[in-house]
Amino acid sequence: MFLVVSRYVYLSTKRLSCAPCTGTERPVRLSRASGFAGANGEVNLANDPRYFTWYELITTDVTAAAVFYSDVVGWGTQATSTSHLPYVLFTAGEVPAAGMMELPEAGRKMGAMPRWMGYVGVTDVYATADRIKRLGGDVYVPPTDTNIGRISVVADPHAATFGVVDRLLVTAQLSTDSGKPGRIGWQELFATDPDKEVAFYCDLFGWQKADTENHLTDAYVALSAGGQVIGGAFKNPSKGAPPFWLFYVNVVDLDAAAERVKAGGGQVSGNDVELPGGLWVAHCVDPQGAAFALQGKKGHGPKVGWSTQWQGFSSRGQLVAPKPQRKSEN
Repeated sequence: MFLVVSRYVYLSTKRLSCAPCTGTERPVRLSRASGFAGANGEVNLANDPRYFTWYELITTDVTAAAVFYSDVVGWGTQATSTSHLPYVLFTAGEVPAAGMMELPEAGRKMGAMPRWMGYVGVTDVYATADRIKRLGGDVYVPPTDTNIGRISVVADPHAATFGVVDRLLVTAQLSTDSGKPGRIGWQELFATDPDKEVAFYCDLFGWQKADTENHLTDAYVALSAGGQVIGGAFKNPSKGAPPFWLFYVNVVDLDAAAERVKAGGGQVSGNDVELPGGLWVAHCVDPQGAAFALQGKKGHGPKVGWSTQWQGFSSRGQLVAPKPQRKSEN
């Protein structure tokens, strides 16, 4: 996707080795009454790209990862390599859902780990990268024209890595896509300092803390863009672990998908609480070591088991729904 510089490779991928927590339960996550995140009450953000529009897996074994995710999620694959860089598209039906590229050898020698990364759509990557630096963040890969668009790989002031992109050359994921099977339906920031990190993203992208109903906890912060709840943030319960973004892929049958993760050599940590609308989640690690998550309905198979390596890393509660806006009275 881009020519990876050594500083980016080290700082942006190393943190996934710290994903398991110490047994502390995650804060409750509130939910819409719908099945997948984003299924109801959506605002069309097609003309307001300040949300995650593209996702990418950086891995040490493209061939094995393609087989694994195709089996677990049902994705197809499509090679879109250039003369400079091998690149694979994951497809949900005929629609691109995410990309995949090989982790460069230089990064591996520096201890970099496979990881997932999300790209926030912006109107001007150059201006956004400059603003990130002014707000105390870092730019690991400066604005660069690539086979998916003009991108920059950046980090917030606490080193949580993400990407920004304009002139996207692949089909962007719209907010209306986030409820569809095979698409990424939720993202969460495991933060070092939630208040400061949330303030950074709100300042940078104009995101807002979502005004939600049925609060079960104040520890979880819901984030919205254009009135649509797009993700959440909370304090990383693993002491000393750097912050990172975790992405949830929609599946039809969570039990079956979680079993396929384990059968394919991955790791699974499950949720033992049903969320409103029948939504359940499972946190996973693929065979190459990249962390991701699944969300969907429970099937009739065995319950998802707990992985001792994850030490009780759990997700409880619900997604968040914005309060309906009241019409002003004249």
